[in-house]
Amino acid sequence: MSNFQFKGVIPPMVTPFKENGDVDYDAFVHNIEKWNNTGLTGYLVLGSNSETCYLNRQEKEELIRLTVEHAADDKFVMAGTGLESIRQTIELTNRAASLGAKSALILTPCFFGSSMDSNALIDYFTQVADHVDIPVLLYNVPKFTHVNIEADAVQKLASHPNILGMKDSSGNVLQLAAYKRVTPDSFNVMVGTAGAWYPALTLGIKAGVHALANCCPDECVKIQELFDGGDWEGARDLYQRMFPVNGAVTGTYGIAGLKYGCDLMGYKGGHVRRPLQSLTDEKKTALRNIFESAGLL
Repeated sequence: MSNFQFKGVIPPMVTPFKENGDVDYDAFVHNIEKWNNTGLTGYLVLGSNSETCYLNRQEKEELIRLTVEHAADDKFVMAGTGLESIRQTIELTNRAASLGAKSALILTPCFFGSSMDSNALIDYFTQVADHVDIPVLLYNVPKFTHVNIEADAVQKLASHPNILGMKDSSGNVLQLAAYKRVTPDSFNVMVGTAGAWYPALTLGIKAGVHALANCCPDECVKIQELFDGGDWEGARDLYQRMFPVNGAVTGTYGIAGLKYGCDLMGYKGGHVRRPLQSLTDEKKTALRNIFESAGLL
């Protein structure tokens, strides 16, 4: 497992909620079964776009279990198991392993953000990797955590035999290039936003975890297929056509927008869990227009 190479597109799966706030497990399974028929390479259960911060332990375990149970045999299952303390993270990661997850994506601890320097992060990830039953990947998403993993820490952690790679959702292509430069080819640097997908491919990055892949998996996969086939112009054109859609569902309209995008594309986005707010009818119309302009509807 230590030499496993990720390639392709993985969605950080949305968690559909019912209007009363309960997890809609049937809708969640519906999405997996629909995604199974796409070119996605695997699934990330309990990512940021899964509203994981609003899920309790029981809900998290059930979502992992259902993902493992319903994922097609050729789809890789990764679970987001990072919590604030080393002890909690080890416990949840090993539970995910027992439920069948093949690897764990570990978020940077962030509550005491000003104390999370490179030394603290190296210690955190090393301790976790030393004590869990599945390989781990670092998860850098400063937009949410306000903590950024510097390249020096990544370089150090890349030598750990149980740290397979990282997901970088900073959108900072210069930093992405630095991560790639200071780590061996065997270390899986994955880009965490479709907004940087084409630049990432030009840097030799082989895998991406994209929120956009929840609603537009085929387009995200096609960009890489065109690039790998030598049609760089075609890949760039499709990337640029999808760029406004990605900006809408990851930035402008947030998770509620991503979920509505899923509804538009035949998936079940469901409701957001409060305190997140549903889209107004005006915003739904604006988002639908963006999808139509991109030729998706």
